[in-house]
Amino acid sequence: MGLLDLFRSRGPSGARSGRGSGSGGRRGAYAEGEAHLRAWSAARIGVEAFVEPRTTVTETTVVFVAHDGEWTRRRVASPNAAKKLARSLQMPIYDVQLVGYPNRMREHDARDRVLRKRERQERMLRELRAKDRDA
Repeated sequence: MGLLDLFRSRGPSGARSGRGSGSGGRRGAYAEGEAHLRAWSAARIGVEAFVEPRTTVTETTVVFVAHDGEWTRRRVASPNAAKKLARSLQMPIYDVQLVGYPNRMREHDARDRVLRKRERQERMLRELRAKDRDA
C-alpha cells in the first residue's frame, strides 16, 4: 500500500477502492475528460494520443497532440481505456515512456511563450503611454 492509498475512500466492504465516493466520483471526471478529448480532437486535424503512466502524484493521463503542436491532457481510467478511446477515434496512440513527446508540442509551447511575452510587453507600453498622456 502506498502513502496516497491512505487517503482513498473505503468501499462498502471496507476495502480500499480506486474510485471516489459519491455518485459519479472519478467515473464522472473520466467521462467529462473523455467528452473533452472527443470534442477537442474533432475540432483539429492530425491528432495523436500519448499515454502517460500513473505516478505517485497523478493518475494515468492521455495527451492529445494536434498537427501544429497544440495539445491537451486529461485523466483516464487506465492505459487500456486510453487505447480504447484512441481506437474509437481512429487515431494512433503511443506510450510516452517509449517514444517521448513530439517536438512539435515543445515548439508550440515555445511559440506561445514568445507571443504571451510580446503581448505583455505591448500591454505595458500602452499603459505607460496612457499614463504619460494623462500626466
